[in-house]
Amino acid sequence: MALATRTAKPPSLIGSVWRSTVGKKAVMAVTGVIMLAYLVAHMLGNLKVFFGAGEFNHYGAWIRTIGEPFLHHKWFLWLARVALSVSVVLHGVAAYQLSRRDLAARPVKYQGRGRRRTSYATRTMRWGGVILGLFIVWHILDLTTLTVNPNAQEGRPYENLVASFDRWYVSAFYIAAMLALGLHIRHGFWSAAQTLGVGSPRRDRLLKALSGGLATLLTCGFIAVPIGVLTGVVS
Repeated sequence: MALATRTAKPPSLIGSVWRSTVGKKAVMAVTGVIMLAYLVAHMLGNLKVFFGAGEFNHYGAWIRTIGEPFLHHKWFLWLARVALSVSVVLHGVAAYQLSRRDLAARPVKYQGRGRRRTSYATRTMRWGGVILGLFIVWHILDLTTLTVNPNAQEGRPYENLVASFDRWYVSAFYIAAMLALGLHIRHGFWSAAQTLGVGSPRRDRLLKALSGGLATLLTCGFIAVPIGVLTGVVS
């Protein structure tokens, strides 16, 4: 009696895309765009701190009411957090796996000119990602759950922000993370444009200028807040 051979189940489209190098780069590009949009909105919201406690606290209360009455109180905020968290995890996992593939494809370390040809931003992407990952955890514990902010007050985002950045070591960590973020955006925006097919020889100069300008704008915008607190402009 002949044994029936079991046919292998064909991989799903999503699984095939995820397992491919091109698919992982596409995931990184799309999630990078999502995170970039969030960062722009977050920076603009942060800059409201320079208009005083009333304005900033009103903004903090408003983002909890977006979508009402269709959505319940804070639902939009939590949906945004979930979408952002999924994007961060997918982005990080794809980056790690691509890094492992790259190392496996080049078992011999770069030497001499080969290493020098790699840009500073590219060489520091991995460490920048680690710094940003640690910063995200700290930032959530500091200003979302208020776990590591000893002077935190529920529903008082302005006062909590000032209390956090009034500690010089927190501001120093924040500034270092924002510098790493700037390098990440400068390199990542360019890479995402190439992956998504936006780049071309005619657009290269514009895309490079745009990625550098966007990275500088976001870095300066975020860093302005802790500097404002440390210098007493925000108090």
